[in-house]
Amino acid sequence: MGSIVLFGPPGAGKGTQAQRIMEHTGLPQVSTGDMLRAAVKAGTAVGLEAKSYMDRGALVPDDVILALIRDRIKEADASNGVMFDGFPRTIPQAEALSELTEITHVLAIEVPDERIVERICGRSTCGHCGAVYHDTFNPVPSEGCSCGHYQEKRRADDNESTVLSRLSAYHEQTAPLANWYESRDLFYRVNGDRGIDEITQDLLAVLN
Repeated sequence: MGSIVLFGPPGAGKGTQAQRIMEHTGLPQVSTGDMLRAAVKAGTAVGLEAKSYMDRGALVPDDVILALIRDRIKEADASNGVMFDGFPRTIPQAEALSELTEITHVLAIEVPDERIVERICGRSTCGHCGAVYHDTFNPVPSEGCSCGHYQEKRRADDNESTVLSRLSAYHEQTAPLANWYESRDLFYRVNGDRGIDEITQDLLAVLN
């Protein structure tokens, strides 16, 4: 098997599905964000270069990220390919990536925007014990949190206008990429507005 690219808007459940795909295929998950943080922490040459951009709030250039990927796919666990999460984001990145590794499947978990807004804006945690709740799918019990000291905590950016603007940026960014991969018969859309197991089943069916 070659490498896989996993697409999906924020709140689509990519993390859960990525874990299941990894267990099924044995391919390691490669997140460019995680790689950048690890390289900076390790103080590698690429990490130091990346840090110089991150420290001034600038975007890390493609060639730096691609250098990280080039190093990562040489590691033993990547001999059969990897699963990219959150990369590529642009057509030039996709073109450069195709020079480094063979992409065999691009999996897109699709969820309607209004459902994403409902999922993200309904999230809350207990500030006392960290238990996770959702207004619709997992409400706080009438007797309160099991810790007995429920303190509702919501992320400031879990509001409708912020989520909609993140979704808009996601669609603008990925639409051209989807077309690019579709023209190469590598793009597969999976309905992500269903039960977790059903989504996994469809993703694995595509890979098989």
